[in-house]
Amino acid sequence: MPSNEQQPIPAARPIIGEEEIEAAVRVLRTGRVVQGPEVAGFEEEFSELVAGRHCVAVNSGTSALHLLLMAMGIGPGDEVIVPSFSFAASANAVRLVGADVVFADVEEDSFNLDPAAVEAAITPRTAAIMPVHIYGNPAAMDKIMAIADKHKLAVVEDACQAHAAALNGTPVGAFGTGGTFSFYPTKNMHSLEGGMISTGDAEIARTLRLLRNQGMEQRYANEIVGANMRMTDVNAAIGRVQLAKVGGWTEQRIANAAYLSANITAPNVVTPIVAEGARHIYHQYTIRVRGGAEARDAMMAGLTEAGIGNAVYYPTPIHRLKPYWEPDQKAGRNWDLPVTERAAAEVVSLPVHPSLSQGDLERIVAAVNELGENL
Repeated sequence: MPSNEQQPIPAARPIIGEEEIEAAVRVLRTGRVVQGPEVAGFEEEFSELVAGRHCVAVNSGTSALHLLLMAMGIGPGDEVIVPSFSFAASANAVRLVGADVVFADVEEDSFNLDPAAVEAAITPRTAAIMPVHIYGNPAAMDKIMAIADKHKLAVVEDACQAHAAALNGTPVGAFGTGGTFSFYPTKNMHSLEGGMISTGDAEIARTLRLLRNQGMEQRYANEIVGANMRMTDVNAAIGRVQLAKVGGWTEQRIANAAYLSANITAPNVVTPIVAEGARHIYHQYTIRVRGGAEARDAMMAGLTEAGIGNAVYYPTPIHRLKPYWEPDQKAGRNWDLPVTERAAAEVVSLPVHPSLSQGDLERIVAAVNELGENL
């Protein structure tokens, strides 16, 4: 086991350099700090990541999901199919617009929505499908889009963990009706906080710009009921600096993941599986520890003792969280999600961020292999 005297390896490490600090200070000195030229520039530059789609910046990834659903007219009486194996924000956005969440199971290998489960969950009230590109691994968008086209459904891509991920050359956020991204500090790139919405529909893009700004395009000329979900120019300036760097950071994440996958050989430890044609950008490098929660928790305890950061994303499926579990039980809805339940009991994420040294990678591999031999 690696020596406890070595420096701990953090599970994640937000990068804030002098360029980000200088960008923030520069904007503060201008006195124009909200919804100004930096936001417009960030939207234009981010568009290159999503095949030239319209981009609308907002104050968080959750706001991005919420406003996109609003702009699409999804609300009471509608159902949206969502994976339960995700962060709660995916389902929360659906509830916030008054629609009903329908949970579908995920694939064993990718942890993303299972297209067969999606098709089985469609009802006459289904309005949209919300695939989540979990951990930065693109969902099976070719199959999901075919299902959506067949049933005339909208597709909302939750790409909050998947900046620059792609499937068969098409970037995530460029498949569905719209896509959403988060710039929270632990993401592959950040703006301290913030979100971005991509869409190929110009009318939806205009509605989004109204919704984020109290329903106004021109000051005091409110066209619709809106909210205040604007991004500040300080956030946008930081995001623009990070956007220029995320390509290199992504390649480093992919290289770090490749090293881990090539060298983790412990029995009962399954390294990430990437589908043919998929570009996984490793927001998280997530292994499965066969044997259930007891074996997984033993692995985590050993990693922590060795000074190696680790975490479970996500220990409780959304459908078992109180705001969903209690209403569903009262309504007699019992979701059958066996793959989701197994994943929540077996997954653990290891450090993969671009700040890792070769020595860090070797320590991670050594610890996982040794612990895995003794599970």
